Amino acid sequence: MMLPRLLRASESVHRIDGVAETIAQRARRLLRNNTADRLLRGSWIGHPAHPLVVTVPIGAWVCSAAFDALGDRDTARRLIAIGSLTAPAAAVTGLAEFARLSTVQRRVGALHLAANVVAQTCYLTSHRCRRRGSHGTGTLWSLLGLAAVAAGGALGGHLSYALGAGVYEWQEGPEH
Repeated sequence: MMLPRLLRASESVHRIDGVAETIAQRARRLLRNNTADRLLRGSWIGHPAHPLVVTVPIGAWVCSAAFDALGDRDTARRLIAIGSLTAPAAAVTGLAEFARLSTVQRRVGALHLAANVVAQTCYLTSHRCRRRGSHGTGTLWSLLGLAAVAAGGALGGHLSYALGAGVYEWQEGPEH
């Protein structure tokens, strides 16, 4: 299986350590364990907010592909706009979590972030093309965005499930 090996390899991308550490430091400095930090990280639900918040842009973008396949260009364009407008909230909640990651987790997290920046860029380009009447080009850009979302999702899943990022962050008691 090639994908599990690629995901494990993401843990060893040392070249991004400097950038990843700078992003984490800035996020820590900005949030400083204050009320905004606790809200962005999910204190109000008892677990990280990021996995909940990402469902909106991902759902909108996946549904846009379905509406493209059905030939409903207007609905696809609107869903792309919804995904693009809600993606920054997903990014902010992710950055709040990123600030607390270990070095190895930050490597994977930085690649996850990069894949999702590529996705957002593709979807914004798709929306722009569609508004100008270039629906075929817009569809191509959205398919590229969906591929980037899939890569980012695989990395995010690896970060959470294989590397345990965010696990037991809000649990009470000494046993955790």
